[in-house]
Amino acid sequence: MTFEQSWPAGLPIGAGWVDTAATTDVIFPFDGSTVAAAPLGTAAHAATAVEEALAAAPATAALPSHARRAALMGAHDALRDRRAEFERLLVLETGKPLVDCRVEVARTLLTLATAAEEVARLHGETVPLDLLPSGEGLIGFWTRRPIGVVVGITGFNYPLLLAAHKIAPAVAAGCPVIVKPAPATPLATLWLAHLLRDALPPAAVQVVTGGVEVGRTLVEDRRIGAVSFTGSAAAGHAIARAAAPAKVLLELGSNAALVVAADADLEAAADAVVRGGYYASGQACISVQRVLVEEPAAAEFLPLLADRVKDVTVGDPRLPETRVAPLIDQAAAERVLEWVAASGAHVVAGGHRDGRAIAPTVLAGVPDGAAAWDEEIFGPVVCVRQVPDLDAAFAAVNRSRYGLHAAVFTRSLATAFAAIDRIEAGGVVVNDVPGFRADNMPYGGVKDSGAGREGPRFAIEELTVTRMAIIRP
Repeated sequence: MTFEQSWPAGLPIGAGWVDTAATTDVIFPFDGSTVAAAPLGTAAHAATAVEEALAAAPATAALPSHARRAALMGAHDALRDRRAEFERLLVLETGKPLVDCRVEVARTLLTLATAAEEVARLHGETVPLDLLPSGEGLIGFWTRRPIGVVVGITGFNYPLLLAAHKIAPAVAAGCPVIVKPAPATPLATLWLAHLLRDALPPAAVQVVTGGVEVGRTLVEDRRIGAVSFTGSAAAGHAIARAAAPAKVLLELGSNAALVVAADADLEAAADAVVRGGYYASGQACISVQRVLVEEPAAAEFLPLLADRVKDVTVGDPRLPETRVAPLIDQAAAERVLEWVAASGAHVVAGGHRDGRAIAPTVLAGVPDGAAAWDEEIFGPVVCVRQVPDLDAAFAAVNRSRYGLHAAVFTRSLATAFAAIDRIEAGGVVVNDVPGFRADNMPYGGVKDSGAGREGPRFAIEELTVTRMAIIRP
């Protein structure tokens, strides 16, 4: 059975699957062919989903721990058994290379399993109340309770994983969840919802596709407990304003920096820039975009990087050797090339199309003020700049309005800890790519890169509220 036959027609809303009057074609970015006709939701569908989720909230909150854990592990096992089909689907709807889609499925499996494990750790504690004489004889404790209905809005680049980041913690916490996938990539999210729904109360997991009007209907409803969004900073800011006073968790953009110290293993650093700059064709929020090389190493580092870029395979994302493929659509590719042309930098490699894709690109000397340096380029482009010392490198990293992940390559433990201490980011990676992400650690950014943390353990806590209890026997 293929993925097109793997769930009922329509959208999973309420207890069943609701037909939609319209569909939208999901396009394979590599050749422009149609993958499938996906159901297209409306604001009315979103409003219905909210009502259904609110009605399901008491039953979802009352689910015993073993039922929540079993639902998550059941989805994990079903996904594991069909992982090759999910990988194929992800390649087709995102256009990402197969190697990256395999990583996405593996990380989704980890997310589901870790969330299932964390169900057993969702608890409160007792508290001494006799710190004041008035508290003598009182018993105090607190517990965690579901925050309510969760709205998850995801980006196009990792549709299965990002949906899991919203759904798995919500289920573990006992919250109904409504997911709005990116319009271009709804299919894997629909399939994941299908795997979960049979084991949960009706409307505990729902999906509504569609455009801005769908998202607005979901986030502006004052009865929502929390909104979890992954996407651009501009969209995240708008969602935060629209959703107030509901809790908002934002995983936003970045222009991740990698610092190469003078004492670094330059071969390893060059390998990391290629590995971290071009995976997912550069369409990842923690892809290497800015490389700051300490002056004594700069003359040797840039040729090492240029030589490695020549070996990056560009082409059909269905092939296991491909590392860079076409971006999600032509508008994205045109914007990236416009930013490259406007950067005023020296083009060391790439800077042009390779078929429908953009050739892996290295720019040298990109100035502050250029979009390719200041903003999130979201394409296979790496910008390299020479800096006089580590103080200048860390200062340059921190001048960005973003702060998601950064990396430093060094042989010095002192430099490693200085980077961890001084770089303003949600995560600092030493001697690996900034895109190295452990899904069982707190993941998120500072500044315009967002607020709140993902990773099952931490997201589950974000989707609960504490309830204090004081008893006088």
